[in-house]
Amino acid sequence: MRRVEPNTMPLYVTKKTHKRTSLAPHGKRILMPVTTVAVRAGYARNDHEFEIKYYDPKVIGNGTFGVVYIATLYETGDKIAIKKVEIDKRFKNRELQLMKRLEHPNIVRLLYHYESVDDHKNEYLNLMLEFLPKTFHQLLRSYKQVDACLPSIYVKLYMFQLLRALNYIHMHKIVHRDVKPQNLLVNHELALLKICDFGSAKELQEGDSNITYICSRYYRAPELLFNSTEYGTTIDLWSASTVMAEIYLKSPIFSADNAIDQIVQIIKVLGAPTRKDIESMNPKYAGVPISDVPGIGLAKLLKGHASSHALEVLGSLLKYNPNERAHPLEILSMQFFDDLRKPETTLPDGAPLPPIFEWYQREVELSYTVKLQASIFPTRRTPAGRSSNSESSKSDSNLSKSSW
Repeated sequence: MRRVEPNTMPLYVTKKTHKRTSLAPHGKRILMPVTTVAVRAGYARNDHEFEIKYYDPKVIGNGTFGVVYIATLYETGDKIAIKKVEIDKRFKNRELQLMKRLEHPNIVRLLYHYESVDDHKNEYLNLMLEFLPKTFHQLLRSYKQVDACLPSIYVKLYMFQLLRALNYIHMHKIVHRDVKPQNLLVNHELALLKICDFGSAKELQEGDSNITYICSRYYRAPELLFNSTEYGTTIDLWSASTVMAEIYLKSPIFSADNAIDQIVQIIKVLGAPTRKDIESMNPKYAGVPISDVPGIGLAKLLKGHASSHALEVLGSLLKYNPNERAHPLEILSMQFFDDLRKPETTLPDGAPLPPIFEWYQREVELSYTVKLQASIFPTRRTPAGRSSNSESSKSDSNLSKSSW
């Protein structure tokens, strides 16, 4: 690849590739090419360009979005993920700008970013992200392969972190639009979960028309299946609840080959939507004749798999009417998560739980009432919150409890 000088075309780089053996600063001898690129930081308040080095890139995923590599930072030896996406000027790519605004322990961290050009003059956006070893999909599959269930404490921890992350995203009026096990990264040893892949995400603007063919079908909210273009952040909550149900069932709760059959699968479980439900999903279908078809119900479907407290969570989110789905923080206050609030609770190997109650000040102040605050946090601690260096802190002063 031809070198492009930073002073003529900032960020369009693949500056050097060293092929000789070298001793990296972290003490490991490198016997492979080392690539130097000019990058900009993901969260820094300045936009200065600087160089970093990485080596040993390997493809770990690809699709219509582009390619994902795993690589190693030369200076530290830390693993990183590099998401390389071709820039198509016909379409908006919001991912970089949204990720630069989102700094949260349960959202995969954008470390650096840069642009590159190949020999055919195709342009690419490269996002250098923190690396977690598995997707939630891979974790669930590993348990399924040995006919085992994910231990209850992990179900609670992972769902807590997912809902907390969604609350933070929704505070910024951003909707992810593709919540599914493949887009959740985990470090199972530490019981950490982070949302990734904001390629479909969007900041909602009043009056905007949104595309309906979004989100993987099995996890798609019913208002999307009813072709609503005025949906809100609650489509993510439906998706999160289907992820939770999949933990217990070891397969997607609703699965079909097309949108119509997907609706049928939902009706088989929840029963037919009422006229009010249909109007809330898409008023254009308000006059469609409906039959009072009963569903099997969540309790019967999940009998022997999920506790009554888990069913309470699922029942609060798996609702046709988007306005009736519980707020994520209301869910976090439910009894299902009470074990996480007990000081004696540990991971199965005796290790302490991850620090899931160390919340940013913005989360504490702007999201919920004092009553909910008392229900979410352990009684032994006061959630004073902690500061964040995110550039989004400037805009957070405009948020209020009305963002519920």
